[in-house]
Amino acid sequence: MGLSVTDHVVVVGAGLAGWRTCEELRRHGFEGRLTLIGDETEAPYDRPPLSKQVLAGKWPTEHTLLATPEKLADARVDLRTGVPAQRLDVATTTVTLADGNVVEGTHVVIATGARARRLPWYEPAMYELRNLADARRLMAHLDVLSAGDVVAIVGGGFIGAEVATAVKGRGLHPIVLEAMVRPLIGVLGEDVSRWLVDLPALAGVELRTEQKLSAAVYRYDNGDADVVFEDGSTLRTRAIIMGVGAQPNVEWLATSGLEIDNGMVVDSNQLCHDRVGAVGDVASFPWSGATHVRIEHWQVATDHAGALARHWMTGEQSPALIPYFWSDQYGKKIQMLGHPRPDDDVVRVKDTGEGQWLGVYSRDGIVTGLVALNQPRALMLSKPLLEQPTALDEALTTMPWAPSPTG
Repeated sequence: MGLSVTDHVVVVGAGLAGWRTCEELRRHGFEGRLTLIGDETEAPYDRPPLSKQVLAGKWPTEHTLLATPEKLADARVDLRTGVPAQRLDVATTTVTLADGNVVEGTHVVIATGARARRLPWYEPAMYELRNLADARRLMAHLDVLSAGDVVAIVGGGFIGAEVATAVKGRGLHPIVLEAMVRPLIGVLGEDVSRWLVDLPALAGVELRTEQKLSAAVYRYDNGDADVVFEDGSTLRTRAIIMGVGAQPNVEWLATSGLEIDNGMVVDSNQLCHDRVGAVGDVASFPWSGATHVRIEHWQVATDHAGALARHWMTGEQSPALIPYFWSDQYGKKIQMLGHPRPDDDVVRVKDTGEGQWLGVYSRDGIVTGLVALNQPRALMLSKPLLEQPTALDEALTTMPWAPSPTG
């Protein structure tokens, strides 16, 4: 069992998941050829800092680089950038590229990630923040604005909140336009979204909820735009930044014969075929029994890469991963373990009364997830609750914190 020196692994997608897969294959002893293909012209880099340190001006873009020339050489990776994949032939594990070249391997890893979702009224003059090119374009515009200028941010989720935080830090006036009654209600649920709803105001960021937008009109000579609402009212802004979710990059696989359902459907070892795997944002993987989920988080991409490399090299079955993510927004840190449903029950514990608490999600009396606001240590101490089925009552009596339910 295991890949041999005569094997050639072709990794399509040169983001975190693709690069980590290369690293993990080498770490597990793979000695064959490794080809890494990316549609961007950049070497693999880290994306979370774009909406945090980079946009805020704390890091130069160079600090996001993952695959330095030295690391590429050490990992013996043939990196091909600036060329998207167009087609995958599963039978021959052959990838056809947009420039007409064909790369034939013995195994293929799909790591093409996701792109920013666009609303029907999207205009090219709007801004997104998904990659380095987006970040450079957005920062170039923000750099020429004046203190107090209005910047509209469409979407109050994690990316929208992080962008709003950075925009506020630049001395501008971000206005977050959220369609729901509260940000994150569809992700974190009714109670937790309510616990977090005051964070924007405390950070001096204007949040407008239940906003129904219908268009953007660029009619000013200086590049300003009007956001147009369904009731006909408008908001003039110096920039419109979209943060309304993402969709997986799977179109190039339409003729592959592989199962596609909100991403590439994989088994617990990240396989969608015995010689084809999928990792990261593009992968729809089993979670909690028969359910498949696609989770766009840094740690998930890293865990997927390790699981696939381990299985191909050793045949080992990977333990169920525990999803983890964090978001730095409005001067606070939100962290989550697990993947609870928005309608799961939740109780707040380890509550200091000073903007620090831990929330424990449960369904049918079993712990399903944990969410923390500025309580990183309590969150990590609670990870064992998700490593095996744990009753909520047991969690509340055995963990090193005492419950103080609030709502």
